[in-house]
Amino acid sequence: MVFNPLKQIRLKPLTLGLISSMVLSACIEIPQEMSEDTASANDSENQENSDTTEQTDTISSSDRDLALPNLSFNYANITLPEHFLVNNYPDSMPFQKAVVEYDNTPASNPITDAGATLGRVLFYDTKLSANDTTSCGSCHIQTFAFSDPERLSRGFDGGHTRRRSIGLTNGRFYESGKFFWDERAGSLEEQVLLPIQDAVEMGMDLTTLVGLLSAQDYYPDLFTRAFGDSQVTRERIALALAQFVRSIISTTSPYDLGRAQVESPLDDFPNFSNQENQGKRIFNTPGNDLPSCAGCHQSEAFVGANPATNNGLDRRSTDDFGIAESTGLETDEGKFKTPSLRNVALRPPFMHDGRFRDLDDVIDFYSRDIEDHDNLNPFLRDNRGQPIRYRFNRDEQRALEAFLHTLTDTQMINDEKYSDPFE
Repeated sequence: MVFNPLKQIRLKPLTLGLISSMVLSACIEIPQEMSEDTASANDSENQENSDTTEQTDTISSSDRDLALPNLSFNYANITLPEHFLVNNYPDSMPFQKAVVEYDNTPASNPITDAGATLGRVLFYDTKLSANDTTSCGSCHIQTFAFSDPERLSRGFDGGHTRRRSIGLTNGRFYESGKFFWDERAGSLEEQVLLPIQDAVEMGMDLTTLVGLLSAQDYYPDLFTRAFGDSQVTRERIALALAQFVRSIISTTSPYDLGRAQVESPLDDFPNFSNQENQGKRIFNTPGNDLPSCAGCHQSEAFVGANPATNNGLDRRSTDDFGIAESTGLETDEGKFKTPSLRNVALRPPFMHDGRFRDLDDVIDFYSRDIEDHDNLNPFLRDNRGQPIRYRFNRDEQRALEAFLHTLTDTQMINDEKYSDPFE
């Protein structure tokens, strides 16, 4: 008998554990029959990645093979460092909180190993696009911190997106839970379905997608492990994709290694150069009554402040009005979401429209070019009501850039559990 890999999924079964059926906040409602979690948080199968990749099985899918480890990667129980759990900033920085206080994971969709594994496969599966050419991972590339090196991303049919691809690192720690540059999606569960249906990005109809995925030989087992049975629904697609994206967190950068050796984020880090420590001091306490960069890039995950803000890119909003396009409020014109600065050095060009080619250009802008927009963040005005000027000298600019490079997490960027499982 000839073995047909399309007819079998040769993965060792995982322990099944029942989780409650719940209703997801925002716009997605989970069916009542919903869910069995197939990877208990306390199971021995939740091991570090090095323990899970000794043996893999291959499943054919069209002209690509899906290779998954016999034992799931650890997505559900990623160890967070102490500086994610506790706020050690001084009282003089009252806007700071512990990283975990920004967590937007809904109680109805906790990260599970099986759910995130399914999400990983969906994230990289080109079948989610109308012509089987484009996946979520086409525009959110692991090497580039789950962003795109192009200013605008190319869609399934060759068209280009209106805004640049936003980085996904630490998306879990954006307190409001809103997504897209203009925050038009109220939750990650809502957001992940919109690019699939977008006429430029992936061009797929969700009803068609459900039928197509149901017909693939590798999905029944993955959906069963994640949700207790093999039924494919748009709600389950959203839940799994959201779990995978929330699992993409950075905790092993040079910043984290240094932070573990000191009491306060304001202390000099022993693993930093003098220039990197200087840049960290400028970032946190620039002096001359100037606002801290940490006021908008908050916590030690360096996530965006809530709500979205106008950082003075333009004097007037003319062709892109930011979150005002979804709220309809003039006072929201020119306001955009601020993504985490983790891995920022890996994802130029910068801003929602990719106008700045590198970090040097960004620092130059804050140094002397903040515009007097009507909705400019008050934090960026001086005591006369004028846009501030940081006026960094060249050494200070280089120090700031050196510090931002310490937020690059090469271990995360090369972690197999976040990589494309298709070969």
